[in-house]
Amino acid sequence: MRIIIKRLIVEGRLATKSNPMIRVGCCGFQKAQRVYYDHFRLIEIQQTFYRLPLLKTAHRWREEAPEGFIFTMKALQTITHEPYQPTYRRSGLDIPASEWKNYGSFRPTDQVQQAWEDSRAIAEALQAPIVVFQCPPQFTPTTGNLANLRVFFRRIERGKLTFAWEPRGEWPNELVKSLCEELNLIHCVDPFVGVSMRGDPVFYYRMHGGADYSYQFSDADLAQLATLCLEQGNVYCLFNNVTMWDDALRFKEVLTEQKIEVE
Repeated sequence: MRIIIKRLIVEGRLATKSNPMIRVGCCGFQKAQRVYYDHFRLIEIQQTFYRLPLLKTAHRWREEAPEGFIFTMKALQTITHEPYQPTYRRSGLDIPASEWKNYGSFRPTDQVQQAWEDSRAIAEALQAPIVVFQCPPQFTPTTGNLANLRVFFRRIERGKLTFAWEPRGEWPNELVKSLCEELNLIHCVDPFVGVSMRGDPVFYYRMHGGADYSYQFSDADLAQLATLCLEQGNVYCLFNNVTMWDDALRFKEVLTEQKIEVE
């Protein structure tokens, strides 16, 4: 498997930074927390997508983490995903079919609004700077979905949070760019698959390792990723494949060899 990274072009030129800060981590704890903290300074919490932890649990994670450690997290799936999605079954959510119309697709409902309020409370407990809204491939740019997206992000309270939006259906790049600018979102993407259309104030990458998450990134892949990050400057790199632990560690080594500051 060979993946080529496309470079981001901003107004006809490469976005560059003289003092890049690249943060590297995994999507979820792959080892015991104390072991994870010894190797990385960043993690994306995954379980918040399936079912939110207790607020006291989120506070405990924050208290136990080293100073300067960064948590990001995925928003609860009842905001983004329809109840027919298999991820609902994985989380044990049992929503009656008669209520399905009130969940997912950023719908302007009390249920979706409450899901955000609950997600925001966990993000604040973790002191997370970024919340990721990952959409299913079935969430495409229909008139209704666009209306829901605009109402949701204009209405919800975000505080100091940065919102990373990861659309995975057939979305034209120019539409993604315009929506991110309009709604103050950053475009979360797998850089081995697509181009981030907006990375202000930070680029946010999630490396999935193919459709089945099984691809292990080669040294050449990681070198390409390092080049992209160096050009863009302020980047969060989260590995989400089966071999995420090893790949993230190897990527840190690549950055260190190139004398790029890494956290």
